[in-house]
Amino acid sequence: MLTTKYYVTGRWLPTLIASFGLAWGVNGHTAPQWDNLQAVNEVYQQAVSSPIRTDEDRRADATRKPLEFLQFAQVRPGMQVLDIAAGGGNTSQLLALVVGSKGTVWAQGDQQRPALVKRLADHPQSNIVPVISSFEDPIPSDIPKLDLITIILSYHDIAYKPVDRAKLNKRLFDALKSGGHLVVIDHSAKPGSGVSAAKSLHRIDEKVVGEEFLKAGFQLEEESSFLHNSSDPRDQAFFKMKIPTDRFALRFIKP
Repeated sequence: MLTTKYYVTGRWLPTLIASFGLAWGVNGHTAPQWDNLQAVNEVYQQAVSSPIRTDEDRRADATRKPLEFLQFAQVRPGMQVLDIAAGGGNTSQLLALVVGSKGTVWAQGDQQRPALVKRLADHPQSNIVPVISSFEDPIPSDIPKLDLITIILSYHDIAYKPVDRAKLNKRLFDALKSGGHLVVIDHSAKPGSGVSAAKSLHRIDEKVVGEEFLKAGFQLEEESSFLHNSSDPRDQAFFKMKIPTDRFALRFIKP
């Protein structure tokens, strides 16, 4: 897909980025063909329906839309993936179910999360590697170049912490293969609010996110409205909402 929308120091800059080939392999594993949507979606549906996912995960599916997320992230079997701010591991486990035994998901956090520890104790997955590291330097030194990095509903948390986001984003850029993707999903703040609502409302202005990743060298390949909710006034934290928050979804590419 092509896109012409992007941010540059407060202005829109047209960029045209071609989508990638139809069928490809990762680490010797042939992924489902891009044009065989049925085969791809079967892989994703099996992951979403996996019995090892928790009841809490399934309750969250109504608002997180895991099938649409996997479609947007374009994750494939065999990929090497880093999930930033993995929390309890909902996204990490879902990604690991897709990448399979020939892929790896590094579940990064700045501290140990009991929910992730319990998740892996209940259902060990050798292709999930917990990583405890700072957000400014989240990449383990011994991992290969990555195919995909995800930051799901967490960039706003990073934004209000004493984190050099420019350093973080440059590290993420350097960690990806050329052609690799970065997917960022977060709760939408009001336009023009910057990061002012990051701590109080756990939201962030989509424009700020776009500008910061552009400065790191990324280009925007696609944005999606699958988590958009026009009824959200964007004036409350997600945990106080009786309706799903409005969320933006951006997929960046390393040229």
